[in-house]
Amino acid sequence: MYVTGFLLAVPAAKKEAYREMAASAGPFFQKHGAVEIMEAWEEDVRNGEHTDFRMAVKAEAGEKIVFSWIVWPSKEAADAAEKAMETDPDMQMPDEMPFDGKRMIYGGFSPIYTLGR
Repeated sequence: MYVTGFLLAVPAAKKEAYREMAASAGPFFQKHGAVEIMEAWEEDVRNGEHTDFRMAVKAEAGEKIVFSWIVWPSKEAADAAEKAMETDPDMQMPDEMPFDGKRMIYGGFSPIYTLGR
């Protein structure tokens, strides 16, 4: 298993636009081998003293935090999917992104412990 994780800030008023974008992108990732996709909207994100989710993405007033991840069968599968998606004619970016991609944090992770899978 390999996980690509994302952290971003989305204006609260654009929650549905973000959900729609995620729902339309989900099958595209699945087509390229994603096993699971999770998009989680802020419900209880507390402010930290030195760092926190909001500070990490420089969230502005009125923005909510989205924590999401894509599970792949392996790092090799994730890397192959990334390359394939770059040239896939089905790759469609929305005319207007519902968030500021410059403040999105993302990366790939190899699990060191799982429970429940």
